[in-house]
Amino acid sequence: MAQDSFVRVWWGDIRGAFGLLTRLPLGGPGRGAAGCWAWPVAGALVGALAAAAGWGALWAGLPPGWAAALALAVQAAATGALHEDGLADTFDGLMGGRDPARRLEIMRDSRIGTFGALALMLVILARWSALVVLLPVAPLAVIGIAALSRACMAVLMAALPPARLDGLSRLIGRPSAAAAALAVGVGGALALVSLPDVRALPVVLIALAGMLLALGRWARARIGGQTGDILGAAQQLAEALALGIIVAAP
Repeated sequence: MAQDSFVRVWWGDIRGAFGLLTRLPLGGPGRGAAGCWAWPVAGALVGALAAAAGWGALWAGLPPGWAAALALAVQAAATGALHEDGLADTFDGLMGGRDPARRLEIMRDSRIGTFGALALMLVILARWSALVVLLPVAPLAVIGIAALSRACMAVLMAALPPARLDGLSRLIGRPSAAAAALAVGVGGALALVSLPDVRALPVVLIALAGMLLALGRWARARIGGQTGDILGAAQQLAEALALGIIVAAP
């Protein structure tokens, strides 16, 4: 009986992760932030779809640049560009406004500004450049990095309070440190079995920790905490940074 209950919670968390982070028809009600351990699982499937699309493009004879562009398009389609939107809103908001209230207002505006557009272009360019190199030699690494980048969202959400009285990040709750650590464990395990050289994983983890510390302190100083946009920015920055490190590894 207890085992059946555990399986229901486990499966519910996975469905909740897909419902929260993707547009894939696999979602369902979950436990919100308490089920954040499953976010890397959703990320892994998004990464698998992207890797399959990129590898298929290469197999069909398309150049690596086209394969990388297709992989990015598949990721954006699978998530509804949720994280890309968060990245743009984050830089528009944190770089603008005279006070936290105004910055939060800017982040809620659907229009994109100069800072957001520039951040979006640069991060997509960084991801594309890494995928051009990575897809022909280690497409499975895309899966592990996609998973690990979603764990970064759980860490930042656990570390910072919600900056709004409403909004998605407050509605789904705040994960415990244990739940965030489990998300890192799941994401790390998926990265471990997919990276071409596991010796790069500690470097990736240290770099991601530094990025999260910097982004978290910036968000805390500018708006008092985290929002869904901040979490989306964390995912995008984590993915770009990790992909770059993997490609640069000897």
